[in-house]
Amino acid sequence: MSRRIARPISRFLAAAAATVLGGTILATASPASAAARDGVCDSGEFCYYYNSDNAGSLSDFTGSLSDYGTEQPSCYDFKGAGAGKGLCVKNEAASVWNRSGQTVRVYYNSGYAGSYQDFAAGAKGNLNSTLKNQNASHQFITGSTGCKTDGSDTRLPTSILVYRVSLNRVDRVAFKTYVQNVLPNEWVPSWPAESLKAGAMAVKSFGWYWALTSTRKTSGGQCYDVTDTTSSQVYRPGTATTATNSAIDATWNTRMTRGGSILEAHYCSTTTACGGWVTGDWMSQYGSRDKANAGSGYAAILKSYYSGIVLTSS
Repeated sequence: MSRRIARPISRFLAAAAATVLGGTILATASPASAAARDGVCDSGEFCYYYNSDNAGSLSDFTGSLSDYGTEQPSCYDFKGAGAGKGLCVKNEAASVWNRSGQTVRVYYNSGYAGSYQDFAAGAKGNLNSTLKNQNASHQFITGSTGCKTDGSDTRLPTSILVYRVSLNRVDRVAFKTYVQNVLPNEWVPSWPAESLKAGAMAVKSFGWYWALTSTRKTSGGQCYDVTDTTSSQVYRPGTATTATNSAIDATWNTRMTRGGSILEAHYCSTTTACGGWVTGDWMSQYGSRDKANAGSGYAAILKSYYSGIVLTSS
């Protein structure tokens, strides 16, 4: 997840300054229209309010927007009368009214990324504790907004829902970004290239399987596909390396199936390290290193551990 930048002034001081100065299933909708933004929440619009409970100045939008901007005069700002008028919307909204005919998803990060909250057509409400004053983009949604990502057994998902356990939130992460930030935490980046390629295939296949099949939810009811811990795979944003990325790129268009379905590729450090090891269903990470050092290619390594698999290049 991209690093947030703290606001230099508090909401109270910003409001005072404004007063003195007067101042998949996801589909991209048409961009927000600046001409239609008049500080009135009309039918068909999605509106932010500066204060909770739909109070204070409001900012109205007619479509998705991936980045609100951070400085006047180019930012999208609050235009209606009341507290917050003239301030940039980014990281300043506290409540919404969705008067459009579609679900609208509010995101923590710009670019439709990070933690999010959905507002059904017609809904009014406060942003949750994660998103209040931490809003960076919103998207009009068509189709289902449930647990499923896109993708199939023959097509990679474009994103995956990752439960950030220590943060107690779910992030929607671009699928390749997810794999890039798992592999260096599960395989040693200095290991031979063919071992890293075998690891890239396993990490990708495991995530792919759960993106297609997961029905899990957090205690708060948010859907997720995988956790960011060893209960799934260790995902740490910002840890991708050149060596592991090269292995991922080299195998990205290859899928690993068994019986026509993406393999839930289990792996462990050694063949004796994990309880419940079943020959044919698990790969030894250290074993992949040793086989690569002995001259085996990644396809041969995978087939030596996973029985009945088919490797197909698209």
